[in-house]
Amino acid sequence: MNKKYDDDGQALFSTLIQGIKPLKQDKRHFTASPKNKAKLEEREQKLHADSYFSDTYQPLMPTEGPMRWVREDVDSFELKRLRRGDYSPDLLLDLHGLRQSEAKLELVALIKAAIKQHSPCCSVMHGHGSGILKQQLPLWLAQHPQIRAFHQAPKEWGGNAALLILIDIEEALFTS
Repeated sequence: MNKKYDDDGQALFSTLIQGIKPLKQDKRHFTASPKNKAKLEEREQKLHADSYFSDTYQPLMPTEGPMRWVREDVDSFELKRLRRGDYSPDLLLDLHGLRQSEAKLELVALIKAAIKQHSPCCSVMHGHGSGILKQQLPLWLAQHPQIRAFHQAPKEWGGNAALLILIDIEEALFTS
């Protein structure tokens, strides 16, 4: 650009803004307050629990014998292996004394931990008690996409007060 036009522009600009007061900067910052990491993780777990487990869904479960279920695409022999104790659980979850909402969160955390640690078998102890968790736990587990099968645990892992769960680790790694 030509220097003459540049000097004329500067002079014109200076005459136009003469006598104008600059605005004072506002001291307020409207940024979101920092969130507590524990609260964020709890909210995320609650969201996952609500998205996986419905209390109204009723899958077809056996009415006689021990509690058992196998996903349609999984060989039924896996149930027999769970019943015989061929799988030993790497992770144990005790739900004694928990409410249903707390039990859902703990169950989601157990499944995530099992996938993260590459542990295909887990044990969930629901206890005898009033039987609410004993009834709800199989219904929730049948809804989760990474659960391959579950069976009432052998005596050494809790008997009829616990379930052995078989988790599909390979599928979970590809979908994560």
